[in-house]
Amino acid sequence: MAGLTEDPNPVLDIDGLLINQEHNNTEEENNNNNSNSQLKDKSAVLGKDREENSSKNQNQAERDMASIHRSGSRPQLDLSKAAIEGNFEEKDPTILLPNQSDDISHLALDIGGSLIKLVYFSRHEGQSIDDKRKKTLKERLGISNGIRRSYPILGGRLHFVKFETTKINECLDFIRSKQLHRGGMDSRHWNAEAPANENAVIKATGGGAFKFADLFKERLGVSLDKEDEMDCLVAGANFLLKAIRHEAFTHMEGRKEFVQIDHNDLFPYLLVNIGSGVSMIKVDGDGKFQRVSGTNVGGGTYWGLGRLLTKCKSFDELLELSQRGDNSTIDMLVGDIYGGMDYSKIGLSASTIASSFGKAISDNKELEDYSPEDISLSLLRMISYNIGQIAYLNALRFGLKRIFFGGFFIRGHAYTMDTISFAVHFWSKGDAQAMFLRHEGFLGALGAFMSYEKHGLDDLMVHQLVERFPMGAPYTGGKIHGPPLGDLNEKISWMEKFVLKGTEITAPVPMAPPPGTTGLGGFEVPSSKGGTLRSDASALNVGVLHLVPTLEVFPLLADPKTHMFLLAFQGVMHISDGLYSVTCYVIAPFSVDDISYEPNTIDLADHNELEYWFTVLSGHLPDLVDKAVASEGGTDDAKRRGDAFARAFSAHLSRLIQDPAAYGKLGLANLLELREECLREFQFHDAYRSIKQRENEASLAVLADLFAELDSMSEETRLLSLIEGVLAANIFDWGSRACVDLYHKGTIIEIYRMSRNKMQRPWRVDDFDLFKERMLGSGDKKPQPHKRALLFVDNSGADIVLGMLPLARELLRRGTEVVLVANSLPALNDITAMEVPDIVAAAAKHCDILRRAAEAGSLLVDAMINPSDSSKENSTSVPLMVVENGCGSPCIDLRQVSSELAAAAKDADLMERMHVTITRAFDDDVQIILEGMGRALHTNFNARFKCDVLKLAMVKNQRLAEKLIKGNIYDSVCRYEPAS
Repeated sequence: MAGLTEDPNPVLDIDGLLINQEHNNTEEENNNNNSNSQLKDKSAVLGKDREENSSKNQNQAERDMASIHRSGSRPQLDLSKAAIEGNFEEKDPTILLPNQSDDISHLALDIGGSLIKLVYFSRHEGQSIDDKRKKTLKERLGISNGIRRSYPILGGRLHFVKFETTKINECLDFIRSKQLHRGGMDSRHWNAEAPANENAVIKATGGGAFKFADLFKERLGVSLDKEDEMDCLVAGANFLLKAIRHEAFTHMEGRKEFVQIDHNDLFPYLLVNIGSGVSMIKVDGDGKFQRVSGTNVGGGTYWGLGRLLTKCKSFDELLELSQRGDNSTIDMLVGDIYGGMDYSKIGLSASTIASSFGKAISDNKELEDYSPEDISLSLLRMISYNIGQIAYLNALRFGLKRIFFGGFFIRGHAYTMDTISFAVHFWSKGDAQAMFLRHEGFLGALGAFMSYEKHGLDDLMVHQLVERFPMGAPYTGGKIHGPPLGDLNEKISWMEKFVLKGTEITAPVPMAPPPGTTGLGGFEVPSSKGGTLRSDASALNVGVLHLVPTLEVFPLLADPKTHMFLLAFQGVMHISDGLYSVTCYVIAPFSVDDISYEPNTIDLADHNELEYWFTVLSGHLPDLVDKAVASEGGTDDAKRRGDAFARAFSAHLSRLIQDPAAYGKLGLANLLELREECLREFQFHDAYRSIKQRENEASLAVLADLFAELDSMSEETRLLSLIEGVLAANIFDWGSRACVDLYHKGTIIEIYRMSRNKMQRPWRVDDFDLFKERMLGSGDKKPQPHKRALLFVDNSGADIVLGMLPLARELLRRGTEVVLVANSLPALNDITAMEVPDIVAAAAKHCDILRRAAEAGSLLVDAMINPSDSSKENSTSVPLMVVENGCGSPCIDLRQVSSELAAAAKDADLMERMHVTITRAFDDDVQIILEGMGRALHTNFNARFKCDVLKLAMVKNQRLAEKLIKGNIYDSVCRYEPAS
């Protein structure tokens, strides 16, 4: 925050606008102060003096606020008379700055000699509803509005775009079309029709930040605030390596493998940035680095010589030529010198390059006699090998084992990466490793973007970033940029044009490594030669980064690596209610790096698995499009959007079947989530809305009879019937072709009854007896009930109404708090957290247990309390609550869950440098029930937890049944695992 304000402790930032307050208030004191100084008008001035915090008068407060500024040429913030427009209680209110003189840009650029790279930010459109249920839930779960940092991170999206520097005017048109220099078209803080402000500033780095400064001022009316190029490169690389889970990868013999970086062991490393020239930077930490070497033989050399020798007009064209080349027609090989023999004594094979372009010395040929393809390939190998060798020698010089290569010379080009990797592997004899970054060309632009202090990206953790791959997002410069933000019709048109081009999406399938390629025997021809991806195929490699500060790691994941660093103890250890508690300080927050957890059960690195699941998803696509169009009334507009969705998702599948690692490490959960994102991208927000409503109504109609039947049973019989009911009801899944076929054979109730009648034990996975003993005990020994149960619900209709609600009711009857965990966003026919309260309210009409629990959990806004009910009875009822899981997919990744769910799962709130109470006995207090194929089979089947967990699912896919449980379709899984 250096240079931002004279006060080193600003504590509130709404949408990036810093508001000065006293810094030493506790969160509780600040909340009380807010309550005690209620604003009489909705647009009351934010800078109003608060007696509890300061003795300054109003005028002095305004003067202090007006003094907040950035040094030098940075944008100045004039917060005098700043006011909230609308409701002060809103999570994301609009701020009016009547005296603001400078625009705050959400755009940063890296303007190189060859390429312009843009990183820009756009706000999330959605506004969360802070209703009574949410407020009560926050109070009950202890979710605070406090922050670990002095200012919050903005929720939104980070986009990555590039242009050739020669097309700078197209870049400027792009910026203007989206109003990126003025906060973006989705900004609610600046008037897009207002005249340009002469003091507006954009962060920029690279030589072009100086060269084109006047052009930006002339065309956009903005100044370029120039950031140091090396500072930006290192800041961008450190951010990517820490914040993005599958950012770094190796590329050898045509195979891309992702590397999980231990953040505690990231430094030091060598960063090799290959732009027009090459810089080699030894990075020792955040902001700690030195440029140790470099070479003037880089991307500019390749392009410059290539253009002279081949007449290519673009870098991509030159790369594409290399894919069809044979460098042995120009390069002198060891075999050319030794009559086709290896030089085995020193480990050089006949195919090793002895001299790049060496044959041109003795061949009696002119330039036009050589193939442009061969020239391009020879150039590429010469320069790539040279860079790889120099990089390794510098790594050896400083004792570095890890080398990261970045820069748009690489361009996601498989052959380039293979060549560099062979060089590093050869010279180091396998001791060092070349690694690459998916956002390779955007290091500088991202670093420049981070220099806007208000974004606070340096404080993000890996679980707070979600990468998406929309088809409508612009990436490359040229005639098709993509539409202005939020224009769906333009997005659809762009999608149609994009798919019609075809070649920009599809690419040849990478060839298998040729037999005999060793790498250590010499510089063999990299195995990706001839089968490499098109140079422009990497346009889909980088997605949009969604910044979601409210995502957390699920705190009940069990792993021996889980740890905390303790700074100091405070207080005395004591025994309370059988639980050992101690208050302490922690240095570091709970980190995802401490969890070796892989949510995906199916490994799509297996090509056979990949092809099978792609076939399944492709086969399901027509039915999904029909449902999506029907959910929007079957209009012509809906049909057009449905076609665009089908094209987009098919294009993604086509891209991934050829390069499964194009979007990062791929699992089945990622594929399913990609499909849902595509639906939402074309504004199909709930394709199964009408089907879910119909199935909910049908199931609720028979719920009272089911309750009566269950209440007539003994405790042991009832428990078995409840588990049978969950398994039977889980048969309803519109994501399964086999289940869709079932719908043609009867109504939802008929299918449910048929499924119940076929419930025969033992099931394929049958731990019911273990679960029964934990719940009911044995003999005279009665176990204590769990304090809280988290029920991860799956599908709508019978699944939740006739399966999970009766089980929740039984747990409530036994005195266990129940939290129903549901999707934040729709996915197939999965129930969402927004829909669950209505279902609970309808079910509560038939059951006092559910009614009282729902009232206690604030699920019933209009309490249905009978006059005979006593207040004491209601006050002592355990609550039934609903929380969002933070995702919109049939599967769930427990490394990224909502803060609500994390709070519901943990006894203590773990925050940086805050008091924490560490409590033993998770295993006694909490129980997790994961239900459904997506949550218990596709993901988390092998996950281990600190608490008791019950995984329930009916298998609705034959291949999955064979793979996981060596069974058949419609087999049942009841897997009980006591606390780890």
